[in-house]
Amino acid sequence: MDSTRPRTVFACSCEDTMVLDEAALTRGCGGRLRTGEQLCRSQLDRFLAALGEDAVTVGCTQEAPLFRQEAEAAGHRGALDFVNVREQAGWSDQGDRAGPKMAALLAAAGVPMPATPLVPLSSEGVTLVLGRDAAALGLAATLQSSLDLTVLLTGAEEVEPLATGTFPVLRGRARAATGWLGHFAVTIDGYAAAAPSSRGAYRWGRGQDGAQSRCDMILDLTGGPPLFPAHEVRLGYLRADPGDAAAVARLARDAEALVGQFDKPRFVTFDAGLCAHSRNRRTGCTRCLDLCPTGAITPAAPGHRDSVAISAEICAGCGACAAVCPTGAATYALPPPDALLRRARVLLRAFHAAGGTAPTLLLHGEAGEAMFDALSRHGPGLPADVLPLRVGEASALDLATLVAPYAWGAGRVRVLLPARRPHGAEGVLRNLDTAAALLGGLGLQAVPDAIEQDDPFAMLDALRAAPPGVALPRDADFLPLGTPREMLKAALAALRGALETPAAIIPLPPAAGFGAALVADGCTLCLSCTTVCPTGAFAANPDRPELSFLEDACVQCGLCAATCPEKVITLEPRISLLPEAGQRVVLRQEAPAECPQCHKLFGTRSAIDRVKRKLSASGHWMFADPVRLALLDLCEDCRVFAATGDGAQTAIDPYAGPARPRTRTDRDA
Repeated sequence: MDSTRPRTVFACSCEDTMVLDEAALTRGCGGRLRTGEQLCRSQLDRFLAALGEDAVTVGCTQEAPLFRQEAEAAGHRGALDFVNVREQAGWSDQGDRAGPKMAALLAAAGVPMPATPLVPLSSEGVTLVLGRDAAALGLAATLQSSLDLTVLLTGAEEVEPLATGTFPVLRGRARAATGWLGHFAVTIDGYAAAAPSSRGAYRWGRGQDGAQSRCDMILDLTGGPPLFPAHEVRLGYLRADPGDAAAVARLARDAEALVGQFDKPRFVTFDAGLCAHSRNRRTGCTRCLDLCPTGAITPAAPGHRDSVAISAEICAGCGACAAVCPTGAATYALPPPDALLRRARVLLRAFHAAGGTAPTLLLHGEAGEAMFDALSRHGPGLPADVLPLRVGEASALDLATLVAPYAWGAGRVRVLLPARRPHGAEGVLRNLDTAAALLGGLGLQAVPDAIEQDDPFAMLDALRAAPPGVALPRDADFLPLGTPREMLKAALAALRGALETPAAIIPLPPAAGFGAALVADGCTLCLSCTTVCPTGAFAANPDRPELSFLEDACVQCGLCAATCPEKVITLEPRISLLPEAGQRVVLRQEAPAECPQCHKLFGTRSAIDRVKRKLSASGHWMFADPVRLALLDLCEDCRVFAATGDGAQTAIDPYAGPARPRTRTDRDA
C-alpha cells in the first residue's frame, strides 16, 4: 500500500465457509494480518484489542454496524474500513484460489477516499399539480394536509367542481418548465380561473398565455409528454399515469417525503477556466452539451461567457460530461479520478504481490454489488481472477481510468453496465472505443469493453467467455497524479516503455480529445488561431511572425478551424508517441515586412499582399489609384502621415466619396 500509517487487517473465514490463504494474504493485504473464524461473535475481543490510534480494515460488510458500534464505544480514533471479501471472493467455486484476490480487496479498502461534496436544497412543499381529470383533484385531496397545493387542469375534460375550495383549481397547459426541487418555474398557456358559480363542471374564464408559476415541486398527472428530458432523475418532478391508481399512490408518498432541507451530492467538479467551449463568440467543444441527458449544462456561464455552466442542483450524476471532457474542466467527484485510480493501483499491485497474475478488473456501479451477492449465494460466485472495483457511476469513467490499470498489471479492463443503457452511457462507450484504439496501437489485444447485463449468471458467462488477459513483460508502475489527461499520458508512457513499443502515431475515433491541427498552404500568419486556442496548442512568437504548435496540448475543440479566415486548418484525431508531440514545432514563419520610408519592421509581406489584392478586387474608390493602394506598404505611423499630410499626393479626405456623375439637363438631349 502507498500509506505508511500502521494498519491492522482482519480476515475472517466466516465460520469456515471460505478458505483463507494466510501466506497470500500476508504478502498482499498491506498491513498486519489477523485472522479469525467468528470475528463478530466469539472472537470480537481480537477486534477490540486492535482499536486505538492505528487504522483497521475488516474483511466483512455484513457486520459493519456492529464493528462501528464497538469501535465508537471503545473510543477508536484511527480509520475504520470495511470490504466485502465473502461475497466478492471467498464464496466462490474458485475460493481456494482466491487468496491473492482477498489480499487485493483488503489492501484497496484502506485507500482513503475524499469526502463527498454536497449541494443544499430546500423545499417548503409549494406544489403544482398538473392534471387532465378528477385524478388530479383526488391526489390533491390526499396531500392537502401536508403540502401547499395548486391544481392546474388542462380543460380538455369536464371535471366536477369540489364542494369546498381548500386549494386553488385553475386551467392551463404547462408549455415549459425549468429548475429543480425548491426552485421550479413553469410557463403556462391558457391560464384561467374557474367561475365560482360552476355547477356540473368547471367553467373557465378568459385564458392568458405566458403566465408564470413558481413552486417547489411539480406533480404531473396529465399523461402527456414530460416537461423535462430524463425526467426520471429530475428531483422534485414526479410523474404518473392518471389511470394507474397504484402509481398515483406511490407518487403521493414520494411527494410527502420531499419537504424540508436536503443535501444532494455535487457529482461534478467544474473549473470554468479550463473549459474549451467558446472563444470570441466562436463555438468550439460541445462534447458535454451534446451528451448531458438532463439539460443541467448550458452554454455561456455567468461571469465567464467562454465556458459552459453546470447546474449542480439539476445534475443527476451520470458523469457523461466528465467522461468526455478533454481539458479536465469537468471531473467526476464521487470519487475523483485520481483517488479512484489510487485505489485501482493498490488493488492490482496487491494482487500481484500476493501471487496473482493478469487479473480482470471489473469496474461497476451500485447494481454490481447486488449481482455479486446473488451469484455468490445462489451460484458459483465470481472467478478468482476477477477484481471488482466499485465506482461512482460507470457512465462517468474517463480514458485514464480505462487505460491506466493495464500499467499496474490488469490483464483486461471491463465495465459493467445495465442491460438497458442508462442516461449518459454514450460517453463511456465512446471512451471504450478510444481506449481500444490506444491500447491496440500499443500492441495490447485485451482491450477494455463493456458487459451490459442485469442477470448475474449472464454476467458470469460474459466474464468466462473473454480470452484471458496478458500480463506485461515488465513493470510499468506510475503514480496517478494530476488531471485525467495527465494521468492518461503517464499511463501511455509507462505502457509504451514496458511493451517497448516503437514511436508511432495512433489514429483515434472522432471527438477523442487528442490530435493534431494541420495547417495547409495559404496561411498568412494572421495568428487568429492563437487568440482563441484555449490550451495554448497554437502560439505566436512575440519577436517575429511565427506560428508554432504543441500537439500534446491540442484537445480538438475546433476553435482554430472555426476562426481561421483562410480556412486552412483541419483537425486530425490521433495520439502521437513521437518526441515531437511534446515539443513545440514551428509550422509557419516569415520575415516581417519593412516600411519603405522608415524601415520599421511590421506585419508580414503575405498578409499585406493579401489585403491589397482584396481591396483591388473590390473596386473601392479609395484604393482605385495604385498610388493610394501603396499606402498599405507603409507602417502604421508613416501611413497616417502620408494619408493626411498637407499636399501629399496620396492624401485622403476621410469625408470624401467617389466622384459624382456630371449633372445632365434637357440641353444634353
